Amino acid sequence: MKITLLSDTTKSKLNIREIALRGTIMAAILTVPSIIAFLLSWVILDDLITAGIIGGVVHFIAMGFALKISKKILLKK
Repeated sequence: MKITLLSDTTKSKLNIREIALRGTIMAAILTVPSIIAFLLSWVILDDLITAGIIGGVVHFIAMGFALKISKKILLKK
């Protein structure tokens, strides 16, 4: 019976600079759409509560896309 490790030893590890760069890209993908949606809806509707709700909904939608994108950009080939 052979025990295998969960980590793949054929992939090389990311260094600190690559992690910071990819993390910054992920943060921008996640936050920019929700901030823009919040500000636009606040200006158009002139209601802070409704704008916060719209911004929150857009933020959770962006989190779903960020999860899919992160699986692609965070792996080093």
